[in-house]
Amino acid sequence: MFVHKVKSEGLSHLSYLVGNDGQAFVVDPRRDCEIYVEEAARAGCRITHIFETHRNEDLISGAPILASLTGARVLHGPNAAGDVAYADTTRDGDTFEFGNLRVRVLETPGHTDDSLSFAIYDTDFGEDAIGVFTGDALFIGDVGRTDFYPDRAGEVAGMLCDSLQKILKLGDQALVYPAHGAGSVCGDNMADREFSSLGYERKHNDMLGLSRNDFIDAKLAEHHYQPPYFRLMEKLNLTGAEPAPVVVTPRPLSPAEFRKLPAETAIVDVRTVSAFLGAHLPGSLAIPAPMIPAFAGWYIEPGQPVVLVASDPGQAREAAQHLIRIGLDNLTGFLTTDMPEWSARGLPFHSLPVMHVDDIRERFRNPPENWQLLDVRSKTEYEEEAIEGSVHIYAGELADNTDQLDKARHYTVMCASGARATIAASVLERAGFSKVDVFLGSFGAWKSTD
Repeated sequence: MFVHKVKSEGLSHLSYLVGNDGQAFVVDPRRDCEIYVEEAARAGCRITHIFETHRNEDLISGAPILASLTGARVLHGPNAAGDVAYADTTRDGDTFEFGNLRVRVLETPGHTDDSLSFAIYDTDFGEDAIGVFTGDALFIGDVGRTDFYPDRAGEVAGMLCDSLQKILKLGDQALVYPAHGAGSVCGDNMADREFSSLGYERKHNDMLGLSRNDFIDAKLAEHHYQPPYFRLMEKLNLTGAEPAPVVVTPRPLSPAEFRKLPAETAIVDVRTVSAFLGAHLPGSLAIPAPMIPAFAGWYIEPGQPVVLVASDPGQAREAAQHLIRIGLDNLTGFLTTDMPEWSARGLPFHSLPVMHVDDIRERFRNPPENWQLLDVRSKTEYEEEAIEGSVHIYAGELADNTDQLDKARHYTVMCASGARATIAASVLERAGFSKVDVFLGSFGAWKSTD
């Protein structure tokens, strides 16, 4: 018997291949799903079942694709806000046998109405669960968000509380296998590790120690963002998405080809923050490759053609892989030529000034004319602590809210360290703001010299 974890970086998505007695099942596969087939073959197992803990909002499910590769049966929970075209419905108490490995279904709604957890048992060694796949109901150090049904906010928060108690009844000995780890948009306070037990969570996960009323109040007080691409994920995860492209690395483009791109093409610079600040193509978006899962879905429309600016083919491949997992895969190609060569071939480029913490303190002492500090951290971060005199617009929502800002003003953009600020500064540049710079180090630097 084995449990093999597959992690998708950026999304911090965790899926699992579980095998025993020549059979295997997968929990929450991602779109690029060949890895499960390969790992199962190495273990001498055939994938016969695919279990989905819920209809994911932040990534494309690979369940229908993996089913077509393996002939496996897909199982999904009830109440999915539509018919899951590629899956059969499984319900509370259903069981599945894989040799001496038994899977028992638990309906655990709250994060979503269709949420399931899957308890596993070794029937050769007692009747207690040895582990549970909790989806987005229970994380390590946190619990799932409950903001997808705003008109039923209190109800679904209470449902999640009840579901968590149901999971805890499996016993302290059971290991926890969540669908996301630290860094995911699906929770705020996940521990930076991917192993735990129900006993440990019962003792150390603060949300599990609250009364039902306090739990509901805590969930209602949370603030989460829902990028526009979530709606695309919800649709595709009902109907079933197409397989990921076989060739992931986009083709290289010459500067001449770049000049002929359609006007609607999104130019996404996936290099490091420092590289973008030093020199970048006018109108390009700065989204470093590891940050694509969190931010690309705010700025790129489904079906919109995308060209990447990358340091090398490997970086372009990494960025493309992230985009493919969230359905933004109309990739035209990528540019890798450096800025001097771009300039030599007639391509213009811009740079963004950076401000040190001492510069910002001086600006507050002697404010330049028409200057404003713009904080693009999350609402929660801003409300916890902010620099007096700053204004706030979250980086993801900035593109739709530039009308709140004055193009004649000079904006210094800040976040926690400077990465999100650089993304936001590129959004402002693309929208026609000409007086923009970035507070490098941002709130972290401000606090360290306070």
